[in-house]
Amino acid sequence: MTCVRLFRVRIAAGAALGAAAFGTPAAAADMAVKSPAINTAVYNWTGFYVGGHVGYGDGSLGPDTNPLPLQAVFFPHSVTGGVGGFQVGYNHQFANRFVLGVETDATFVSPVDLPRRTLGPFNASIDYVGTVRGRAGYSFGSWMPYVTGGFAWGHTQVRVNDDSGSVVSKPGQYQTGWTAGVGAEFALSGNWTAKIEYEYIDLSRRTLGLNDFGMPGVTMDPRIHLLKFGLNYQLGDSPWSATPTQPRLPDSDNWTIHGQTTLIGQGYPAFRSAFSGTNSLPAGGQAQQTWTTTAFLGVRLWEGGELYFNPETAQGFGLNGTLGIAGFPNGEAQKAGAEYPRIRPQRYYIKQTFGFGGEQEDVPDGPNQIAGKRDIDRLTLIVGRFAVGDFFDGNSYAKDPRADFMNWAMWSSAAYDFPADLPGYTRGAVVDFNRRDWAVRGALFQVPDAPNSDVLTWKTGGAVVEFEGRYSIFDQPGKIRVGVFGNRGFTGNYSQALGTVAADPTLDINAVMAGIRKDNLKYGFYLNAEQQIATDVGVFGRLSWNDGQNEILSFTDVDRSLSGGVSIKGARWGRPDDTIGIGGAINGLSASHRDFLAAGGTGLLIGDGALNYRNEGIFESYYAYSVNKHFTVTADYQFIANPAYNADRGPVHIISGRLHGEF
Repeated sequence: MTCVRLFRVRIAAGAALGAAAFGTPAAAADMAVKSPAINTAVYNWTGFYVGGHVGYGDGSLGPDTNPLPLQAVFFPHSVTGGVGGFQVGYNHQFANRFVLGVETDATFVSPVDLPRRTLGPFNASIDYVGTVRGRAGYSFGSWMPYVTGGFAWGHTQVRVNDDSGSVVSKPGQYQTGWTAGVGAEFALSGNWTAKIEYEYIDLSRRTLGLNDFGMPGVTMDPRIHLLKFGLNYQLGDSPWSATPTQPRLPDSDNWTIHGQTTLIGQGYPAFRSAFSGTNSLPAGGQAQQTWTTTAFLGVRLWEGGELYFNPETAQGFGLNGTLGIAGFPNGEAQKAGAEYPRIRPQRYYIKQTFGFGGEQEDVPDGPNQIAGKRDIDRLTLIVGRFAVGDFFDGNSYAKDPRADFMNWAMWSSAAYDFPADLPGYTRGAVVDFNRRDWAVRGALFQVPDAPNSDVLTWKTGGAVVEFEGRYSIFDQPGKIRVGVFGNRGFTGNYSQALGTVAADPTLDINAVMAGIRKDNLKYGFYLNAEQQIATDVGVFGRLSWNDGQNEILSFTDVDRSLSGGVSIKGARWGRPDDTIGIGGAINGLSASHRDFLAAGGTGLLIGDGALNYRNEGIFESYYAYSVNKHFTVTADYQFIANPAYNADRGPVHIISGRLHGEF
């Protein structure tokens, strides 16, 4: 339903982002990825283009609307926060250098800045804006100033809150209006251009009635200011061709742009359930979908120095809002789901590589990887925002829920409570020392300020050290990784909470747990192995453990986990780019953790109100069918025994379909 409301905005799913900008156009699937190059040749702006943008916005939704504060990272929170979206258009340059064009775009806003939210009977917000605009500019060769204006529309929403501040309803409405702005666009290299644009959006005043909630209507009168930075890929006069006849400018290899889009639909039929609780998976069956689009932009700063920026839009929900199973079945499901796409700068980090000389290896162009050469013996430093899994606990056969196994316990060491905010990212620093046959790496991270929090802090912290060994058995390559980790976070102790409730059974154990939280340590280890056993056939396995004494802070409710499987490429049946994966996992809890759940406690993802404990068992199989070099369609089946460790519920049969594109 959300997709219909958004006029099928997925058609832009590969959109580009650039130098503070975003994305890789889906239509530009075969593009060369290049960097700015100075060129004095005559430049012509005629043709179709597709691209994306990021930026910052502010404004007003009208008096007495109590707008939600939205995240803006380095800038003050505002009614839009950071923004990002997609655009497509056409220009025609005349002989006198005047350029006329038309452009349509969609711009999405950021998630809520929860610590700055002012509680009240309701909060207003704007979900997205779209425009169809004319553009008029004048070409000065490789750059063009322009003015723009036209029709605008958007979707606004009012969140009705109960006395505790929880949202009980979210009525919304569409509003139309007009937009005007100015900008300048610059030719970079190849078929890439960059733009900076200011845009003012004025939507018509409309009143949203709240009579059903015993409140007067809220008059929404949006006036929005946007500053956008974007990249466009010029398609020429053939809008359906991803490869124009020739690049408009010379190419350079000092930057890289890639993109991905992943749509996952997932559902299950009704299953046996003796009882259910706050975080239980609904027994009657359910279907949900998630959709992400990510841009991977990298720029070479100096010798060995690189800057990476990955904005991402995410929309949709995991099953039951990503609750009910510890080994959750959708690796794309974030704990902060959204009805409309939300934009976040998921990664921004600087990477510095110090080579020690000697033998070198080729570095192919790829997401967050600039083509070139590097010393095999090297030291690499990374500082910024990223996912812990970007650099730790890697595996060739089970690591990416956008391409291989989807279950959380399959693509990760599930008992490693890696530091992360709700979408799964943190900030910190990584040091990686690499030799030909081994590597050792370590890192320090920010951790959430409370379990399942979206706010990261340095008041406590997380650390991990990993050793990676590389070897061959009968000329078949393999790797083993051993990691040890420790996190200090604001968490409660299971045994202490149980003891307090035993002394006074009238107390609620979850309220007790919240009241005893303090700076506590969680520590553990993981083992991770992969082995090719024949051409196009590989096996893998993971074993992970944590002490299980204090609350899980970031990832999922697992204290011990064992997983493994096999991955087979399709060359043997004439489909070399297809993949079959078959695997399974067993998750378990410490004694005090299971007693806490049995007493009615809730965790990050689970909590049935009672517990007939059994290990959670997972079987997963998938077939990934390669449509072409850019798109893959996957059918996936998962069998979950004892969901949330409860023998009185399940088993659950989960069917998934996945469409994944890489550009």
